[in-house]
Amino acid sequence: MNRKVLLLEPNYHNKYPPMGLMKLAMYYRLQKDQVSFYKGDLNTFVLSEIVQETITKLEKLDDGYNAKINWRKYTPEISSFLRTGKCIADSEFEKCINNDSLYRSWLEYFRKQFRSGAYFDEPRWDKVCVTTLFTFYWDITIETIEFAKKICKKPLTNIMIGGILASVVPQAVKDATGIEPYVGCLNLPRLEGDKALPAPYTNTNIDALPLDYSILEEIDYRYPATDAYFSYTTRGCVNKCAFCAVPIIEPEYQDYIPIKKRIDLTTERFGAKRHLLLLDNNVFASKNFNKIIDEIKESGFKRGQKFIPPSQLEIAVKQLKSGWNDRAYKRLSVQLLNEYVVKLEGELHDRTYGLLLDHELLHDYTATKENIIAVYEQIKEEYNERAHRVPVVRFVDFNQGMDARLVTPEKMAKLSEISIRPLRIAFDQWEERKFYVRAMRLAKENGILQMSNYLLYNFRDKPLDLYRRLLLNIDLCDALEINIYSFPMKYHPIMDEKWFSNRDYIGQPHWTRKAIRTIQAVLNSTHGKIGRGRTFFFKAFGRSEEEFEELIRMPEAFIIKRWDAELIGLTSAWRDAYAKLKENEKEFVNDIVATNEFSPELWSKQSQSISKFLKFYLIKREDIHAADETAKDKAIKVFEDCCPVEISGECNRLIEESYW
Repeated sequence: MNRKVLLLEPNYHNKYPPMGLMKLAMYYRLQKDQVSFYKGDLNTFVLSEIVQETITKLEKLDDGYNAKINWRKYTPEISSFLRTGKCIADSEFEKCINNDSLYRSWLEYFRKQFRSGAYFDEPRWDKVCVTTLFTFYWDITIETIEFAKKICKKPLTNIMIGGILASVVPQAVKDATGIEPYVGCLNLPRLEGDKALPAPYTNTNIDALPLDYSILEEIDYRYPATDAYFSYTTRGCVNKCAFCAVPIIEPEYQDYIPIKKRIDLTTERFGAKRHLLLLDNNVFASKNFNKIIDEIKESGFKRGQKFIPPSQLEIAVKQLKSGWNDRAYKRLSVQLLNEYVVKLEGELHDRTYGLLLDHELLHDYTATKENIIAVYEQIKEEYNERAHRVPVVRFVDFNQGMDARLVTPEKMAKLSEISIRPLRIAFDQWEERKFYVRAMRLAKENGILQMSNYLLYNFRDKPLDLYRRLLLNIDLCDALEINIYSFPMKYHPIMDEKWFSNRDYIGQPHWTRKAIRTIQAVLNSTHGKIGRGRTFFFKAFGRSEEEFEELIRMPEAFIIKRWDAELIGLTSAWRDAYAKLKENEKEFVNDIVATNEFSPELWSKQSQSISKFLKFYLIKREDIHAADETAKDKAIKVFEDCCPVEISGECNRLIEESYW
């Protein structure tokens, strides 16, 4: 078919690569289409496209002149000229374009194309697929879809929109863009009008296709989670929790999806990956749980199993020879070759650098697949000798969390047969603590020591419920001698028209805007996670429930610059001012604090005591000067000595009861 297909991911920050687009990349490549992937600034994408069109035009001019100018060498200069209309005086590039007025006139023409938006007058792409993620990325997602409409031929029929946001608020997407999105998974063997896929994928649904990992090498963005097989062993969930979108995206629970064949096909095409990241929503619910674990073991992830990472350069060259995504593997090959030559010394460095220079492999925009292959054949023995690839441990991560209520001794023992790290157990409600502690104890007894969990808050819980769950995790780390990293996750009603496109929802009736801001202020300093460490936790969240509730009221600047505010007397002055308030005054200021909006007009007619207290909330973090470091160290030591060292009675009781 040779359609031009563009896969777009909006330019938000996300941890995991877009699995839906990776499946579509595989699908369209098997359809023999030209597939490109982009994530980044959309204006930069247009510029890069026009730069390539400029170079193509200049090369055609040279064909008529029998000239020998290597225009690709000037890719950065051409890009700069299209943006600014300038080039470096007396540079080689300026001399080239001044040799013939036709060169400069075409450069001016393409510069006008870029600046005027004329690029959009002639859509280049036959199909554009846009993935979506969370609903609070609404603005950037709609912006990306509108961009896709400008560059796609027949946009209303040839643009595909899918993913989480598209599945949970499809009507809102259609109303905003005029395009009806795909909801849920693409459980189709082919799209309308397309031919059947070749063997061995003939009867395979698009959702079950192996991922095309090559597209990740086409972009500059680097996902934090890399070097892993991304897959599912189950789909959906047997629970229908009110706070969860899984029943919409994956309405039917599939309790077994074979993965070994997909792992084998991925390895054959893209090389072996170190880890296995599974996005199952509730694998403990599967009646085929033992079968799933056995298949994971057969795929190379038995507990403690190691593997030797493959040569990424060898894989890239193999892909170039086969013609699979030349753009991606030229970029990767040039990157790896340049990283390699930097590590060399002496004569070997000079010789290898000379090879790269002579074959124009110092930059991906001048590289050709033929030259990459030629240089690789000359250096592969030396390259492999210096690779130092040593065996490393592999890990399995059921990333979406597992249901503590479904844990049994048998299931935990079976799970421990694979290299699970971390074990993620959901702890969404304080009422589930008995099941949660039992799961943690069983994990420890089976040698699983690295844990992680998600703690939902801002739903129907109280702020104190979050504190209690976090404190229980701190106690369990010491009581069971394990490591738990907690990730508090703020609930958001993603299907509610009022809230889905923002992050402003406040859980009723227990949460307030100030309580949310306090939690976020603390989490910002910990990058969203709470690990093992009693003194850090007690300073961050309080040594008692009373201190935590005080923290909820505390001015945000005092929380962020905790030690400085305390040592220069601001925190104690704030406490004293609150203590002097009458009960009715406390009710008034508590209501103001809860809104997290502090404008003097709100209390201008109130008592002097109220005004004095609320003025503390007008202090900004930059207004708080740094305290003496020696005094700070001493204060920290005093605080640490006052922290509770004993494991709470609640934790000990839950551990004892978990044996029953």
